Amino acid sequence: MNDRAQTTVKRVINESGLEVQPLYTAEDVAASGGDAMIGLPGEYPFTRGIHREMYRKQPWTMRQYAGFGNPQDTNQRFKYLIANGQTGLNVAFDLPTQIGLDSDDPLAQGEIGRVGMSVDTLRDFEIAFDGIDLEKITVSMTINGAAAIAIAMYLAMAEKRGYDIKKLRGTAQNDILKEFIGRGTWIFPVEPSIRLVGDTIEYCAEHAPKYSPVSVCGYHIRESGATPAEEMAYAFCIARAYADEVIARGLHVDEFAGRLSYNFNIFGNLFEQVCKFRAGRSLWAKIMKEEYKAEKPGSMWLRMIAAGGGGGLTFEQPELNIVRGAYYALISALSGTQTMALCSYDEAYTIPTEYSARISLRTMQILIAEMGMTETVDPLGGSYYVETMTNQMREKMEQIIAETDAQGGIVKLVSEGAIQAKVSAQAYKMQRDIESGKFPKVGVNCYRNDQEDEHPVEFHPYNEDDARVQIESLNRVRAERDAERVTRALAAVGDAARAGTNVMPAIVEAVKAYASVGEITQELVKVFGRYQEPIRF
Repeated sequence: MNDRAQTTVKRVINESGLEVQPLYTAEDVAASGGDAMIGLPGEYPFTRGIHREMYRKQPWTMRQYAGFGNPQDTNQRFKYLIANGQTGLNVAFDLPTQIGLDSDDPLAQGEIGRVGMSVDTLRDFEIAFDGIDLEKITVSMTINGAAAIAIAMYLAMAEKRGYDIKKLRGTAQNDILKEFIGRGTWIFPVEPSIRLVGDTIEYCAEHAPKYSPVSVCGYHIRESGATPAEEMAYAFCIARAYADEVIARGLHVDEFAGRLSYNFNIFGNLFEQVCKFRAGRSLWAKIMKEEYKAEKPGSMWLRMIAAGGGGGLTFEQPELNIVRGAYYALISALSGTQTMALCSYDEAYTIPTEYSARISLRTMQILIAEMGMTETVDPLGGSYYVETMTNQMREKMEQIIAETDAQGGIVKLVSEGAIQAKVSAQAYKMQRDIESGKFPKVGVNCYRNDQEDEHPVEFHPYNEDDARVQIESLNRVRAERDAERVTRALAAVGDAARAGTNVMPAIVEAVKAYASVGEITQELVKVFGRYQEPIRF
């Protein structure tokens, strides 16, 4: 017997805490719950996909995250990506915009246009989307604290250009609970923040029924330290909180659930990722059907963007991130996503260059054009391993949801900072495991290039002039707009907030009057106050 044969088989536990066996058989599938939840694509419980023919009929939407500088800069990048075959836009906003500050606010200094597009008024939306056909290219907006204002601006801009907003498609992230957990661009306290999410869902259900006002974002919860099973389970808890808010207003679940969507993360073990999506699709369908009594199949669909996560990228040997991105795209396609976005290889350093963004775009296009990824639905379906792990992941998610409910629910736990503390502790442990070598990371703690120089990465230059240009633009809008109309519109926003009525009609009118993001936010702050993060030790 040789040395290799004498080696003990290592025990493998995946990130979600499930043990992986060296071999799976039909007995493992039966022991994990059987095949009752597999079904067929396009049929309840949608484990194998929400559409019968999936990519055979239409490939996933390619929607790279993009935006920087002022609206003119971003408009040029949008047009570059579209010219290279991108089929959707995913808008990055700068931090001042995300937390409701105008570009001339002292707190915005140094951040204008740095990590995303700067937006102050409706004029900026008009510039950013100039020359882009909103019926051919759907737009997703990554903004949460100020999402109600961004949605109002997008709808107002589209209406002004002659689009029928009842037919307009698009998505806003607008998931404030996950911001409290993992990203930090909150503005208002938890309860009024949820009310604003409810206002946007209610408003869009009546005025823009094809627009998706919320994309529940497990992505950032995962980036903050959650396991894959927790990512899905907490996202479902959050979606239930938003659904409860809207149902309490008298809407039936089928009036809005079909426009809820999800944003999930991809990094880590390929099979664990694929199984989490298959399990998540069937569990969300079950929750909608059994808990919320949804009747329309579309209300039970887990429509999602599955994106290559920045948390998986490495600063070391950045070219390896191109390889990681290719695997992330493969996972996303095998998972049955509706929309795909890939981080670019230089995102551990900087805003992607046109060159690196094109590589990510081409990676997705290679899967479609050369690798046969659109030819059949759920190609891993029926694998003993995949079906067993899918059942186990579903059970794990149900367990996490039950524990969250037993502790008072996701809103209470987020308000107390309990979820934040848990995922932060897990992120710390993961970092320690990487540093110790317990968790292998190629180029970081193994297969390093200590004897070679790293290939230099081209940094995206931050343009100091962007702030000046943006502030000058804001001042021109203020000088040209009807001041009395702005004053009346802002007062109406405050009145609606105080009265407890839906604030969206007033925000839409304020936006049309060219009131700024900062001015509208201030009216809401007067009523709601600002969130103070709980301190936990």
